[in-house]
Amino acid sequence: MVVRKRRRAVLIPLALYAISSAIVGYFVFHAHHGARGLEAKRELKREKFELTEELTALKAERASWEKRASMLRSDTIDYDVLDGQVRQTLGFVHKNEVVILLNAEAEGGSKSFASPVTRGSSPP
Repeated sequence: MVVRKRRRAVLIPLALYAISSAIVGYFVFHAHHGARGLEAKRELKREKFELTEELTALKAERASWEKRASMLRSDTIDYDVLDGQVRQTLGFVHKNEVVILLNAEAEGGSKSFASPVTRGSSPP
């Protein structure tokens, strides 16, 4: 009977420590790896940083396009921009201009035309 009480005196606290350790381990694991844990927070911060960079780039692109569009409005036409757009769209060049064709595939795949370089003083 004494042996049984001794075992009980050792096993019950050991079982309680094991159960409490398992519960603490469960919460620590989910605090780190859970859906709202530290790794998820780090991932959300990284995603926020990437989206902020993308937003900044898109705002700059929008400002550029708004500036170009404002140059083409009827009350303030910038004839150089209009001339460049017409030449790029229609593919015409002046006889005194030198056209440099860029290899679009070697430079990232976007098609663009080089702006013509004017040779000579003025068009006839």
